[in-house]
Amino acid sequence: MDRDKGLDSGDRNEKVEEERERLEIQLLLEGLYRFYGYDFRNYAYPSLRRRIWHRIYAERLQSVSGLLERVLHDKRCMKRLIGDLVIHVTEMYRDPSMFAAFRERVVPLLKELPAIRIWHAGCSTGEEVYSTAILLYEEGLYERSTIYATDINEEVLHAAERASYPLKKMQEYTKNYMLAGGKEAFSEYYAASGDTAVIHPMLKEHIVFAQHNLVTDRSFNEFHVIFCRNVLIYFDATLQNQVHGLFYESLTPGGYLVLGSKESITFTKHADGYETLDTQEKIFRKMK
Repeated sequence: MDRDKGLDSGDRNEKVEEERERLEIQLLLEGLYRFYGYDFRNYAYPSLRRRIWHRIYAERLQSVSGLLERVLHDKRCMKRLIGDLVIHVTEMYRDPSMFAAFRERVVPLLKELPAIRIWHAGCSTGEEVYSTAILLYEEGLYERSTIYATDINEEVLHAAERASYPLKKMQEYTKNYMLAGGKEAFSEYYAASGDTAVIHPMLKEHIVFAQHNLVTDRSFNEFHVIFCRNVLIYFDATLQNQVHGLFYESLTPGGYLVLGSKESITFTKHADGYETLDTQEKIFRKMK
């Protein structure tokens, strides 16, 4: 039976164009993976498609195939495309109630440990990493903690290491900090320089920044806490399961996984391996 039977010529043409575009996008993603090692093949398609077309227009091209050709021959274009495909939305003490819950529910248990290893996976420009550093400092845990902050994108990692943020955002961040249970004046943790706020160098001493691809790279340590917030929502179910496997492997028995507000371990292969510490704030504990 003709699968297009019952469609008029306009509908058929539209369907052919959709199939052609999907194939072109598959080839683009395969090219990124084979030539550069970036694997976006299992990212959610609608969001991926929008971002690819944003880059096509920005490069003044006409098609996905045109973008593929340029990406394969121009590394600078590749980096621009990667910047479009990786979502970077963050702020200091984003979702303050999560940080408040973490301080109340997790910190007392971390105080029992002689050394603490924390992984911020998909750290973006570092705001939430420094938020965690401040929290640990106020709880007397910073000196025995190491925070590993990783991201796929080198450019945002460099921004995170610079630890310089627009001064105009500090008022909003101060409000978040107070809602998260902050104990000091937030202004103690940064210095104003023109229109920029520079995080105190002391808060960088126990942070290790490194490039890491959640899709293709393996576990590199054993952690007591893993933060991965609002990254998995851009992956399909197959890739989410794969990354959850990486996190489960990387957590110590009794370690904590903290996800974003729209994310969950429900329906993943490792759901039975966790107990829920806080349902609303998406804090889970790996069972021993």
